[in-house]
Amino acid sequence: MGSHEKNENKGFFAAMTSGFSIFSNAMHRSVNGLLGYEGVEVINPEGGKEDAEEEAQRGRWKPEERDGYWKMMHKYIGSDVTSMVTLPVIIFEPMTMLQKMAELMEYSYLLDQADKCEDPYMRMVYASSWAISVYFAYQRTWKPFNPILGETYEMANHGGVSFLAEQVSHHPPMSAGHAENEHFTYDVSSKLKTKFLGNSVDVYPVGRTRVTLKKDGVVIDLVPPPTKVNNLIFGRTWIDSPGEMIMTNLTTGDKVVLYFQPCGWFGAGRYEVDGYVYNSAEEPKILMTGKWNESMSYQPCDLEGEPLPDTELKEVWHVADVPANDKFDYTYFAHKLNSFDTAPRKLLPSDSRLRPDRFALEMGDLSKSGAEKSSLEERQRAEKKIREAKEHKFAPRWFDLTEEVTSTPWGDLEIYQYNGKYTEHRTAIDNSDSIDHVDNKDIEFNPWQYGDLSKE
Repeated sequence: MGSHEKNENKGFFAAMTSGFSIFSNAMHRSVNGLLGYEGVEVINPEGGKEDAEEEAQRGRWKPEERDGYWKMMHKYIGSDVTSMVTLPVIIFEPMTMLQKMAELMEYSYLLDQADKCEDPYMRMVYASSWAISVYFAYQRTWKPFNPILGETYEMANHGGVSFLAEQVSHHPPMSAGHAENEHFTYDVSSKLKTKFLGNSVDVYPVGRTRVTLKKDGVVIDLVPPPTKVNNLIFGRTWIDSPGEMIMTNLTTGDKVVLYFQPCGWFGAGRYEVDGYVYNSAEEPKILMTGKWNESMSYQPCDLEGEPLPDTELKEVWHVADVPANDKFDYTYFAHKLNSFDTAPRKLLPSDSRLRPDRFALEMGDLSKSGAEKSSLEERQRAEKKIREAKEHKFAPRWFDLTEEVTSTPWGDLEIYQYNGKYTEHRTAIDNSDSIDHVDNKDIEFNPWQYGDLSKE
């Protein structure tokens, strides 16, 4: 990017940013082409403490399962495997992609602070720190369940935020989300794109994320970096997101560019994030630095990107305490997302919490979870055949497909817009005394009940 080139030789972060390709290439050269499996690349995140062959024997797979899965998967090398491969529940976590979208709301107070902030550059510090905060949760190596078409996830009782996500398309898999409180609205259209590389997969965030700060009507756009999941089959699975995150104030032209360092030898650079807040003239105003799994800090800087005299580095965000030895490496907030404590009154039957396969996995019953997952997928295929026979087309209930198509670094994206019906739905329930007081836990999962079937 132009702003990156502009600051390559400017002191404070120059040494860090110049080492990107060196670390990455060294790591890959050291382990590529071992084990006798064509296309297998094993990367030890500690970089050199064990050789690749030792690392390959580690991880969650039993040897016979690992070898069988490799034989099944190697034919997909180079392909987008977002929804084309049926995966065993042994690699899943008891959460769906819709719930994982909601994890971005854990530190929503940072957006509240951005809305209340008078300084336009500090506003971007708060907003970008919010965007970085979710990466602590994203480092989990378990795969979330793919949502069923029409599936939803609702969240309430967290910082005054109301959150809703819906699976709006099955092929290609697409989700849409909307969140709101007194300070901000958040809207996202998301269509993940992947490239399977054998023992790793690149994940490209084909999406559009917009945040509107209510006090001044400021609109902020976010483009996150891609993610690489390493050691899928051989070795301990781990996640890295090397590249740049760009957050732009579409109202003023101010911008944040943050560089996620790739993991190098002996873990050098792993988790580190560095960059600047720029004004509309692309002049650096505030430097930012930290680790996405720990904290972020900021300091005013001069036009050369150097810290201003008589200023100090101040922390803006720090990761909250997490449970010790959690089976799925969940945060306390992730556990809340699976609980009914964050559910509104009279939950939609299409809600992810109600999925029997997800719940069985949460209870530790892998066999039942796998059977329930297969049953849901068969039901989804059957529902599709019925729609096609009737010449009906599925339309989501809470989001409308617009005519807008936006470009992303990884492909074009159709935009879904929140239609406001959910707010009306919730208001009617909250204001009604005649609604049955049904325990949310007793509601049967049914994502097919609410999809509008409109004639093509």
